[in-house]
Amino acid sequence: MRIGLNASNLLASPDLDTMAAHAARAEADGFSSWWLAQTGAVDALLALAHVASAAPTLELGTAVIPTYPRHPSALASQALTAQAATAGRITLGIGLSHKPAVEDRWGMSFERPIRHFLDYLNVLEPLLAGEAVEYRGEMFTYITEPQARPTDTPPSLMVAALGEQMLKIAGKRTDGTILWMVGPATIESHIAPVMNEAAAAADRAAPRVLCSLPVAVTDDVEGSKAFANSVLEIYGQLPSYRAMLDREGAENVGDVCVFGSEEQVRDHLHRIAASGATDFTAVEFVGDPDGAARTRAVLTQVAAELS
Repeated sequence: MRIGLNASNLLASPDLDTMAAHAARAEADGFSSWWLAQTGAVDALLALAHVASAAPTLELGTAVIPTYPRHPSALASQALTAQAATAGRITLGIGLSHKPAVEDRWGMSFERPIRHFLDYLNVLEPLLAGEAVEYRGEMFTYITEPQARPTDTPPSLMVAALGEQMLKIAGKRTDGTILWMVGPATIESHIAPVMNEAAAAADRAAPRVLCSLPVAVTDDVEGSKAFANSVLEIYGQLPSYRAMLDREGAENVGDVCVFGSEEQVRDHLHRIAASGATDFTAVEFVGDPDGAARTRAVLTQVAAELS
């Protein structure tokens, strides 16, 4: 299992140079990848292109870009440009988002989200591959001849998939799934089997399972859980995440976070690796310098152990 960092917590106070320095240190510490969510007023793909020169070997990924507010033709152009700017290191993670965001924030309909996503892929995938598009779907229509591209190598494409239908799409058509708030029991019993079976039926290589969770080496596990339950409360309420927490037997989001002593965090990460996860990206969930240093040290150790 490869270990990377999910630096989306930096978006709370976004500064591109701070992000570049964070990515550079991640590379120096031996991590394999560096990820950003698409949220707030920062464009994730542009931010990845900015940090690329500071960390010239890291995989750079979006975790994830919601599909609804961005037409697939626009996203294809952005992703291909970022891919060229980073010398081919972009992994494009996309997802549906959730009904409250789609309907209340963006004023769009969340009816038939699977149909929306299939139509989205039917436009996005050929554009990334440099092919002509003549698609007339229920949600999207797009027609174009092959277009000049800034790179001949399309980015890897991954999907935020939790439910069975989305996992099957991820396995059949993409390079894997990007998870959030999903524990090892659920990966082993639900995520990996459904997606791997779909990939095998489509004669595709085994897909990636990227697990992302908050991580903290701490002497106050219950306090860390309580803080996570407060600031990440929404993920225990949204139906798709709630279903994954129920599968895991977790009452609250704090119950799936990777909190504890050095030994406990290390053992938890090894359990995630054994569950079928191919990648883990840590959100470093600590505020004090001592806790941050202890957390980074364990993550660095496990990255070396599992590489």
